[in-house]
Amino acid sequence: MKTYGVIMAGGGGTRFWPLSTKAEPKQFLNLSGRDILVNETIDRQRGLMDRKDIFIVTNESQAELMAARTAGRVEKDHILAEPAARNTAACIGYAAMEILKKYGDGVMCIFAADAYIRDEKEYTRVMREAVRAAEETDALVTVGIRPTFPSTGYGYIRSVEEPGKPWRRVEEFVEKPDLETAKAYVEAGRYSWNSGMFIWRASTILRYFAELLPDVYACLEQIGKALGTPGERQVIREVYPRIPKISVDYGIMERAKGVLMLEGDFGWSDVGSWDTLDAVRRRDREGNISSGDTLLLDAKNCVIYGGEKLIAAIGVEDLVIVEGKSAILVCPVSQAQRVREAVETLEREGRIERL
Repeated sequence: MKTYGVIMAGGGGTRFWPLSTKAEPKQFLNLSGRDILVNETIDRQRGLMDRKDIFIVTNESQAELMAARTAGRVEKDHILAEPAARNTAACIGYAAMEILKKYGDGVMCIFAADAYIRDEKEYTRVMREAVRAAEETDALVTVGIRPTFPSTGYGYIRSVEEPGKPWRRVEEFVEKPDLETAKAYVEAGRYSWNSGMFIWRASTILRYFAELLPDVYACLEQIGKALGTPGERQVIREVYPRIPKISVDYGIMERAKGVLMLEGDFGWSDVGSWDTLDAVRRRDREGNISSGDTLLLDAKNCVIYGGEKLIAAIGVEDLVIVEGKSAILVCPVSQAQRVREAVETLEREGRIERL
């Protein structure tokens, strides 16, 4: 059975503002110093599938930029443009319908455009096992990450072993816990971080849409009937904004029976904000992460990301300093998660030129 890749790349990456903007959000950033995140995600799949079988779902306003930035890696007609943001259920359902109607059934491997993985060889091994699980069982399959510390920023998956199988049976998806609960999860040994990676047949996930999210499926059916016709784009623009907003986690994964999980230990990080940048960048002897033209004098444990100007940091500790095209961010490392609040405030004030 053919294996397809589906990369979800429609997010705004607001916690990486002011570098991440509406025009060029997080998936277009080169945070590691090697390539932009979406291209690193594409290249990571080389041991799983042909590039010609990779699809990207992105916002319609970003589709042309996505095609330009991924040229030579992904076919232009495999970049699926959403006319409205409707959360991950719509995104995944649209891709499943596109694949099934135009290319035939196969196993879909779904991942975000902006995660980082250190051990790509181990990642490929785990994903191959996940594909095999989807082929052999026709189940919904996910990848859990073996926790390395009691994170309160990730959701968790509780699972049990399946005797004689490399996969585990999912018992429960758990929301982001408080610190004490997270510590208990790690000590219990039955909980994994929820990576948001999914593996299943296109036909299987559409069957679950019909069963568990019939309102969403009705819209997907309308789109499916138009795919490959001259009116395809017009129908998508008319129907897509009416798809109910819901995540695939809430709508399907938490309600489905018989979900399987492969546990991975391959250095995964979602690189969600400036204080997690050490997942992709090394700190210097003083604990700093810096990029661009910087001058650091007695600076410690800072994240400093420069642009066109020199950033001189003198005698400071535990700060995030970032120069974007239209704004400069300065905040304590401990407050990095609040960057989204700045974006929301600017939106409310109508200062969209800064976003």
